Amino acid sequence: MNPKEIIAKRTAKELVSHSVVNLGIGIPTLVTNYLNKEDYYLHTENGLLGVTSVEEKDIDPLLVNAGKLPVGEAIGASYFHSADSFAMIRGGHVDVAVLGALQVDESGIVANWAVPGKGIIGVGGAMDLLTGANKIIITMGHLSKDSSPKFVDKCSLPITSTRKADMIITDLAVFKWEETGYELIELMGDTTLEEVEKNTTAKYTVREALQKEKSK
Repeated sequence: MNPKEIIAKRTAKELVSHSVVNLGIGIPTLVTNYLNKEDYYLHTENGLLGVTSVEEKDIDPLLVNAGKLPVGEAIGASYFHSADSFAMIRGGHVDVAVLGALQVDESGIVANWAVPGKGIIGVGGAMDLLTGANKIIITMGHLSKDSSPKFVDKCSLPITSTRKADMIITDLAVFKWEETGYELIELMGDTTLEEVEKNTTAKYTVREALQKEKSK
């Protein structure tokens, strides 16, 4: 299984049945591969609650998600104006938002919409989702393409919101925000604590159970 699928599969375990879930672009869209879609209400900010997958032969070019990818409509799905969709987000009616990120820092701040010097389309719905969704899960590779850490001490890229991300799930580890910072709660596959430390510049604590396992 490739790293993106590993991240998506682990993320699916965090979603509670019958919750309203918004899945961002990239890795988040893969989460649906590990969900019983009938148990969740998948939301897209361009105006559909009840997103599901679609066979190629059934693709409607006018029916897409916020990332302009073809989607299907689940039984009982509902359509609404994008303004109403954003009202849902801003009103706290989205239970979980799963988003990708370019960087997350040790204070929980997310940068996921712009790289200086490259073309910028716009922040999209990420700013609203980070502010309005009840829980934020960030999914990302632990390292960028140039092998630099993405979980950092302080974001160097333009930030998306001042809201803290509740969880970070990477191909190396799972981090959860506690009262004063992130705690490493799980290692992915054969990853070691040393490997995570080597590839992370952010400060974090390690769950006691993992510390004890290391000392065996």
